[in-house]
Amino acid sequence: MKTALIDFHCHLDLFLDPASAFSDAEAAGIYTLSVTTTPKAWPGNRDLTQGKRHVRAALGLHPQLVAGRATELKLWEEFLPQTRYVGEVGIDAGPRHYRSLDLQQQVFAHVLQKCAAAGGKILTVHSVRSAKIVLDQIETHFSRGEGQVVLHWFSGSKSELRRAVDLNCYFSINAAMMSHERGRSLVEAVPSDRLLTETDAPFTSFNNRPTAPPDVRNTVKALAALRRVGFEEMARAIESNLRTVLRGADLPVQD
Repeated sequence: MKTALIDFHCHLDLFLDPASAFSDAEAAGIYTLSVTTTPKAWPGNRDLTQGKRHVRAALGLHPQLVAGRATELKLWEEFLPQTRYVGEVGIDAGPRHYRSLDLQQQVFAHVLQKCAAAGGKILTVHSVRSAKIVLDQIETHFSRGEGQVVLHWFSGSKSELRRAVDLNCYFSINAAMMSHERGRSLVEAVPSDRLLTETDAPFTSFNNRPTAPPDVRNTVKALAALRRVGFEEMARAIESNLRTVLRGADLPVQD
């Protein structure tokens, strides 16, 4: 059986032609999680996954948009029973979004609490310049056994990475993270059994074009080189990790 390739964090609805982006990911056979940035975007994304075996959509409220979209939190809560996947959510303490940090923390805490209460949710989480805050929130509001957190494009310290591992988090890695020494060193510190792959398409690039889910192959190649193993061995390990995240569900993912 051919090993699955996995893009566990991308934004198919932000491609120029979202319907084609969803169809192309399906045709490529890439196990794809397309995140949303606002609850209002969820129904359209959900509909674009209908009839697809490989592509799922996640219900999000992006921290960079919280300042203007916090009023959609009730809508997010209304849609939550429709999906096991939540994202993109989290906290962004970068300079452009620092003013809304308190509100972001309130929203993220609420998201974690509701997901914990619902049980079985799989979250893809943004943590720009906020790893400690995010991990504090996870520890407080989202204890083990209630679901799974996957840290998207993690850029915290190695001590924060170890804490995240202790909190049972996984990490979705893209090729851009390994384009510099600090990033490679951080990715190398991620335990092999906590690795997933992503593209964050279309916000990363390859050969001067926006990435798409099939470009996750480049991430697997980079990870294999970094860990000095073969491509297939790396791909099999990542597929095994996804099966664990999905609690043993067979791939293609069946909700």
